[in-house]
Amino acid sequence: MEQSKKRNLADLNLSKPLRSLFGLVVLALLLWRFYNVLFIEQTYGPDTWARFAITGLIIGGMYALIAIGYTLVYGILFMINFAHGEVMMLGSFAGYFVFELLAIIPAPFSANPDQGFLNAFPIVSIVIAFLVGMFVSALSGYLLESVAYRPLRSAPRLVPLISAIGASIFLQNAAMLLFGPQRRPYLNPDWLSRGTGWDVLIGGRSVLITYTGVLSIVLSALLMVALYLLVQYTKLGRSMRAVAEDKQAAALMGIDVNAVISRTFIISGILAGAAGVMWGIHNGMINHYIGFLPGMKAFTAAVMGGIGNIPGAMLGGMTLGILESLG
Repeated sequence: MEQSKKRNLADLNLSKPLRSLFGLVVLALLLWRFYNVLFIEQTYGPDTWARFAITGLIIGGMYALIAIGYTLVYGILFMINFAHGEVMMLGSFAGYFVFELLAIIPAPFSANPDQGFLNAFPIVSIVIAFLVGMFVSALSGYLLESVAYRPLRSAPRLVPLISAIGASIFLQNAAMLLFGPQRRPYLNPDWLSRGTGWDVLIGGRSVLITYTGVLSIVLSALLMVALYLLVQYTKLGRSMRAVAEDKQAAALMGIDVNAVISRTFIISGILAGAAGVMWGIHNGMINHYIGFLPGMKAFTAAVMGGIGNIPGAMLGGMTLGILESLG
């Protein structure tokens, strides 16, 4: 037994430098490839690279917000919430219906009686859409934890994983029954029309920086900073870190573990809901299936950054977004 343990420790000690060496080799190959493309082959001009970077930051910010949800839940419960993409989808639909409703509500104090609230007060409409989308996703996350995961907390780790996959399928099909299978166009305010923005000259060519893209980048950055501050400097954040470290010790110190877990799902739902509304505003089309692919990509980003590591999830999401835009 002791010899087996020593052998395992030796294998682990040997595998760490091998993994580091492999990572350095991969990084060197990537840097060499970028150097060739940028300075030797010069396949693309600076304007094209700028477009790649802008697109990558936009979608990377959305992936990062969703990836943080995976990381938060894994850090607390050591489980993968595979229904997290569907939580994002529900938030996107909530924002969609808010815009549709505000478009037909007459705007008070408007000189044009035919103008709806959506275009008369576009900033207020966008804020309402985000708040409703975040609330719906937060509520979905809370109910998901209460119904699908909490009763299975003491079960083997494979059981809640199966429950998460089942919840994902259930939410997809429930959304299809409620909203229909067709793709729905997202009705933005005229001020935030897709394809409009600022034209910037880069390398002698025009590069469009869209309003929807700027909104997505700025809001993603603000939410990530807000989450970091919450986790690091608030009582709830300290409780979350304590529960992630040792649930039993946290409970002995007077922390309500169940409440912390529920609030973690609520926070991850808020971020997913914001990402869902951004997705609709920027991409323009949604259906019951939109949460699946972004959810899987965000899960990949969370794993890339070291699942359970919040800054790693942020970096993984941004990296994956840029790599996707380059591909």
